[in-house]
Amino acid sequence: MKIETPRFDARGLRVALVAARFNHLISVRLIEGARTALLARGASAADLHLFWVPGAFEIPQAARRLAESGRFDAIVTLGSVIRGGTPHFDYVCRGVTDGVREVMRTTNVPVAFGVLTTDDIEQALSRAGGSEGNKGAEVALAAVEMARLFESESFASRPRSGARVGRARNAARSSAGRKRATS
Repeated sequence: MKIETPRFDARGLRVALVAARFNHLISVRLIEGARTALLARGASAADLHLFWVPGAFEIPQAARRLAESGRFDAIVTLGSVIRGGTPHFDYVCRGVTDGVREVMRTTNVPVAFGVLTTDDIEQALSRAGGSEGNKGAEVALAAVEMARLFESESFASRPRSGARVGRARNAARSSAGRKRATS
């Protein structure tokens, strides 16, 4: 079995950070964690671009535009949604999660999900540089790992052997059909 070894070298990668201004205190800490992790892995400060959006709900739209621009090797989404007394929390969490997943699925650009969904501010602070570490750093490294995996030779898109056989068979059929038509 061939195993592709994870690589966390951020040198030369262009990374977009999309951060929500809502719950700004948490976002700033997540950004700092992501920035520190990327620089420690060799990223250039000039290759890191921060884009602020109003809130977590707007993250997917900005991430899509950035992914489609072709300017970035990876995107890191950062923010927090803190539970309140209404179902709004559930709608925002579902929207941002589904939206970011859709960007990943349709653009094939690595998008790391760093939007905290917590019950209270204490939990958010704990995950944004507190006792639980900094999730911004963790997701930034996930983005680097995925960007490097996508560029690896063994991960590159190649037709499966069955697809090659199918194309060869179809080409032979087309050629035979053309010969009969011209006879």
